[in-house]
Amino acid sequence: MKTINQLKKRLALPQTSWQLCLLAAIGGFASAMLVVLFIFTIEGVQSFFMSEKDDYNSLTPLSRFQLPIIGAVVILFFAWLTGYKYIRSGIPFVLHRLKIANGVIPFRNTVNQFIGSAVALIAGFSVGREGPAVHLGAACSSYIGNKLNLPYNAIRSLSACGIAAGIAACFNTPIAAVLFVMEVILREYKVHIFIPVMIAAIVGSMTTSSIFGPTHEFGYFTDITLNIDHYFILAILGMILGLIAFVFNRYLILVIKHSARFHIVPRILTAAFITGALGYAVPYAMGTDLSAINFSLQNNLELQLLLGLLVAKVLMTIFALGLGIPGGIIGPILGIGAIAGICGSVIATYFMTGNFSASDFALMGMAGFMAATLNAPLAALLCVVEMSNQIEIIVPAMIVITSACVFSGQFFGNRSIFIMQLEVQGLPYRRPPIEKSLQRIGVIGVMEEAFTLLDNPSEDAISVALSEQTPQDNLICKVSRNNEQATFIFYQQNTTNIEDTPSIEKHTLLPLSSQATLAEAYLLLVKTREGGVYIYQDNPDQIMGIITFDYIRSYLLKGKTDK
Repeated sequence: MKTINQLKKRLALPQTSWQLCLLAAIGGFASAMLVVLFIFTIEGVQSFFMSEKDDYNSLTPLSRFQLPIIGAVVILFFAWLTGYKYIRSGIPFVLHRLKIANGVIPFRNTVNQFIGSAVALIAGFSVGREGPAVHLGAACSSYIGNKLNLPYNAIRSLSACGIAAGIAACFNTPIAAVLFVMEVILREYKVHIFIPVMIAAIVGSMTTSSIFGPTHEFGYFTDITLNIDHYFILAILGMILGLIAFVFNRYLILVIKHSARFHIVPRILTAAFITGALGYAVPYAMGTDLSAINFSLQNNLELQLLLGLLVAKVLMTIFALGLGIPGGIIGPILGIGAIAGICGSVIATYFMTGNFSASDFALMGMAGFMAATLNAPLAALLCVVEMSNQIEIIVPAMIVITSACVFSGQFFGNRSIFIMQLEVQGLPYRRPPIEKSLQRIGVIGVMEEAFTLLDNPSEDAISVALSEQTPQDNLICKVSRNNEQATFIFYQQNTTNIEDTPSIEKHTLLPLSSQATLAEAYLLLVKTREGGVYIYQDNPDQIMGIITFDYIRSYLLKGKTDK
């Protein structure tokens, strides 16, 4: 028990530790295996009615219309079994839980995410795998931390590690996964979190690489032909992508906002009908991104056909995600960006001479559209570099990304789609700076364990103890009545008194779990700005240590702990 408590105290402090790195590796492996099971589930079911994965063109038009509707019924059935209120899932929900609940994710939401997203991807909805991968990774790693009863700040870090492992496992892009977590999820760079996240991403990528092979989905994009002569047209392409990103984000949010008044059942069925109708006419728009990109890269496709595919893909994605189909957004974003980039390459042939490939513009479209939609330029850059295995695209991609982000943000006020989703859904995701700072430290790591405890003492015993007390002593009296929870009284000397004899202040300590952070202790004491909390592990009648408001105030002034 003593060793376990020492481990928890170590993890409670905001510093790099081999213990957290080890837990990150274990959580990363478990998260990656859950993602592998998720992928096997999708591909296994698809193999029963498709010759190749995501090959919806092989189905009859009527089957393409019926498949999303059947999928919607299955999704609703499992949502009904687990409770409709647990249907929230995906990256915005994980962001919300990470900021507000220290990364602890309800089990029923995770079940809905696994089954609902698998069915949605099988049925051809335009959603991605990365959203479920993020949710499953965060839930798996945070579950490990919760079962070990770790401090919440450590669980929060493990949740971030699970997210990185999930993305790395899904795309085999460990660097982009780390940058995505830091840039989009945590939105901060702290070394004590950065290293475990990096380890989890490496483990996640290695796990799936050993199972599916080391190849990337877009590894066939070779022989980059872009040069300095193409940079001007790439900047124009970036601005067009920024405009499309603004339109995409705006109408996705409008669909979410105006559909919220309806029950989940008609929303899911409406999304299925729209997907089925569009899939009936444009089969390559169904699914995530590979089928649409491969079809767009075929030679001699007319611009009208590409534009029709682009519009169908955008509409499918907006209505699927906006009406509540479980799944991710990054996969469809990559598909939309690639199609838009290929459309740009066709238009560019009318104004430019020289050799350039449509696949080059497809990669540029992915980078620019992902960066502008998610407001994550660095993650988008590393994503396309890793997925294509082409380091030569860095400079061209940076041109597209910067022009897309600046044009979209400066002229249209576009923001991250995840933040916009959280706001329109009424899910809080911000905490005041003071709470964010205190959230990084677990109470078990900084609590004061040196104290004198008197169990149901008499007045005389208290008087004697107070007469012998020095300003550094902590006197606590435990008062138990019948079967009620014990009350702990803290006697504190007020050394700021101008009189020669310091006064004695008496405070009732408030109970706080050993998993809590200083943020929870601060919120309990901030109204009175005095007194303290006592820390317990399993039994609220057994005190482990105390934290006074004076200590929290001292930490906020100094910016460091005394431990």
